[in-house]
Amino acid sequence: MIRASRGEASPGMWRREAGTVVRGAGELPEQVAGSFTIIAGHHVPRVPTEWAPHSHSLHELVWVRGGTLTSRVEDRVFTVTEGRGLWMPAGVVHGGRATAGAEFHDAFFAPDRTPFALAFEEPKAIAMTPLLESLLTHLSRTDLDAAARARAESVVFDVLQPSERQLALQLPGDPRIDAIAEALLDDPGDCRSLEEWARWLGVSDRTITRAFRHTTGLSFAQWRQVLRVHRALTLLSEGFDVTTVSETLGYAQPSSFIAAFRRVMGTTPGTFFGTADATVDVRNPVSGVQNT
Repeated sequence: MIRASRGEASPGMWRREAGTVVRGAGELPEQVAGSFTIIAGHHVPRVPTEWAPHSHSLHELVWVRGGTLTSRVEDRVFTVTEGRGLWMPAGVVHGGRATAGAEFHDAFFAPDRTPFALAFEEPKAIAMTPLLESLLTHLSRTDLDAAARARAESVVFDVLQPSERQLALQLPGDPRIDAIAEALLDDPGDCRSLEEWARWLGVSDRTITRAFRHTTGLSFAQWRQVLRVHRALTLLSEGFDVTTVSETLGYAQPSSFIAAFRRVMGTTPGTFFGTADATVDVRNPVSGVQNT
């Protein structure tokens, strides 16, 4: 079993791992000072790294290799796994956390040069196809002439598309049940029943049920299941086996965890990490998928 870190809690995110480095706003590339349309780069944080809430004057696209990125945007938590990206519109306040050793990539887009159709007004999951990744890696070079850069940028705008399905955990934002959400973010393996949570808060279980339905669109059991899958994505990407992850998340046996993962993600953990080509809208955890 993975022992929970006793580090400082981070509201709306998982408890910080021991040794996490907390940084301020992410640094913008030096090229931003000049005329540009897309500037890309990457680095590898050697320790778990967290970015405090901040915003940019530019659109940002982030993606990872060999790990995960978790981002808190207002009342939603996004989990970015390999093969997926997250588009962050200019001016949107967000925080994030990358697992140790993950290859962290980002690309900044000048808002006044980004086609209107791609100027998404809210965060969007992006399908990081091999072509899109190759183009953005190409644009991270510093020796490209203006013509070569313009050609690559034009293709980026042709192939950059939001995923058909999104993966975001809606946080309640309701004082009647926020304490439950924060406790489960701190320890997703907490197995207290709905009745036990109700006694803990001194409210009726019907109040909790109605509040979760109203604020998240999910029942309490569905919301906790989705939250656990978010956490599982990070743990599995860090190399923990299914048995360890299932135990950490409070499942009696691995088969129960695999079934829950399939209900939310539409596939098993092994297939998901083997193909990494599908995302899911967690607003419909019964069927596992919902087109947007």
